[in-house]
Amino acid sequence: MSRDSSVKNLIFDLGGVILNLSVNHTLEAFSSVSGHTIDSIKEQFYSRSEFAQYEKGLITDAEFRDFVRDVFSITVNDQTIDRCWNAMLLQIPLANLELLKRLKNEYSIYLLSNTNNIHLNYIQTKLLPADGENVLLDNYFHRAYYSHRMKKRKPDPEIFEQVLQENGLKADESLFLDDLEPNIASAKALGIKTLHVPTSDYILTYFHA
Repeated sequence: MSRDSSVKNLIFDLGGVILNLSVNHTLEAFSSVSGHTIDSIKEQFYSRSEFAQYEKGLITDAEFRDFVRDVFSITVNDQTIDRCWNAMLLQIPLANLELLKRLKNEYSIYLLSNTNNIHLNYIQTKLLPADGENVLLDNYFHRAYYSHRMKKRKPDPEIFEQVLQENGLKADESLFLDDLEPNIASAKALGIKTLHVPTSDYILTYFHA
């Protein structure tokens, strides 16, 4: 596959693109501590608006944990909730981080992630190598954007528009990489070039790492 020579800016999603992700691990973890079936956990996970609200930073960590206790009928402590919630975050392959270091010298690169405070804290403290200047995820990018800090989330067009505007980026010179089709479609509608990433090792192939 050939790269588009007109692209000057790269906008990366995190989960499923850079970080290996398995939502099923979290569904299984909550099923284990609650006694509910995985199907019933999954139904709540995808239907309750509180999960999206938490990604938008509209409810606090404490409010989210209380919501989880209520919706799954469990009485576990904060640490158990966090462990179950973070179970979906598997690992960040070192090859992906090395690729980001290289690309940062060749492009303007950005992170645009639908995430939340509990997940981000776990990623920063547990999944990144302690290698000096890159101890923070933000340091692998020229600028990192997180939905819970922006109070908006993909696929809302406004989140893409903010990234373009704040950094003076032209849509047709920018490539957005994401694993979810709705996010890809939203970016494409704004004139941003897009690449659907089916697995996190795909970026290594695309950029010939």
